[in-house]
Amino acid sequence: MSLALLLSALFTFVELNCENLFDTQCEDSLRDTEFLPTSVYHWTNGRYWRKLTRVSQALVACGSVNGEGLLPDMAVLTEVENDTVMRDLCRRSPLRTLRYEWVMTDGPDVRGINVALIYSPFSFRLLNHHSVRIQPPAGFRPTRDLLYCSGELMSGDTLHVVAVHAPSRTGGEPFSRPYRLRVADRIAAIVDSINRVSVHPLILIAGDFNDYSTSPSLQRLQAQGLTEVSSKAVGSNGAKATYRYHGEWGSLDHILCNALLAGYLRWCGIADFPFLLEKDKKYGGVKPHRTYLGPRYLGGTSDHLPLVAVFQKD
Repeated sequence: MSLALLLSALFTFVELNCENLFDTQCEDSLRDTEFLPTSVYHWTNGRYWRKLTRVSQALVACGSVNGEGLLPDMAVLTEVENDTVMRDLCRRSPLRTLRYEWVMTDGPDVRGINVALIYSPFSFRLLNHHSVRIQPPAGFRPTRDLLYCSGELMSGDTLHVVAVHAPSRTGGEPFSRPYRLRVADRIAAIVDSINRVSVHPLILIAGDFNDYSTSPSLQRLQAQGLTEVSSKAVGSNGAKATYRYHGEWGSLDHILCNALLAGYLRWCGIADFPFLLEKDKKYGGVKPHRTYLGPRYLGGTSDHLPLVAVFQKD
């Protein structure tokens, strides 16, 4: 089949930071003791399964965010702990009937959080995947691995995906900037490698970059020939970006594509469904309904809103 035939059908992609999607078990080698039933967070099985249900509802709803009424074909998830969490999400939550598959990293992050890709086997046949380790600069602790995946779409064309959760801004943005630039350089090297060995590749980069569109790390990727298709994404229920801090909206989450795939973008926006929002009583308007505010349990889905991109050949 041709690429044109592939993209005559919609392909829906989602990116979501799940805000500390931990299980309730302690892994001795990791600092995940905050999220246990006996911790200050009182992270019980009931709260865990409620979180899984809400994340699954958000993902399913993203398929209809642009009025198409379809299930997402693929999603990049960040802040997920381990394979147990992903198995529970895909096999035991309301997603269980949809037969999503998943792959994920098992990286050196000291809190034990990772990145994952879930995909419909009816839309994407996984061919290859591996983690990409980021060497920390001197004085920095290890960060999350990148997740590289490639697979065959229904047409026989290959889609390359890189899932990202870049280092936080701990210590301040100028201090931590070199670490995120190092991640951007590694992504750029992956893109360069794909372009060297592939003819007309489809490349998609997505995740939580802990940076904004104007930040040097995002500018570095755009200099590599990638287009940030999510740069103007907004919601339909008041969200101006995927994250809100002290009343200010800003997107730390991004979707980037190479020119070929970006040319088939039909729509990109923020899935700000009412059940993912709450009133911002201090600053006005709305904000993401998060799971925790400090140790206080709020019962929401995440402190980030999902990004959704829909691709189709004109």
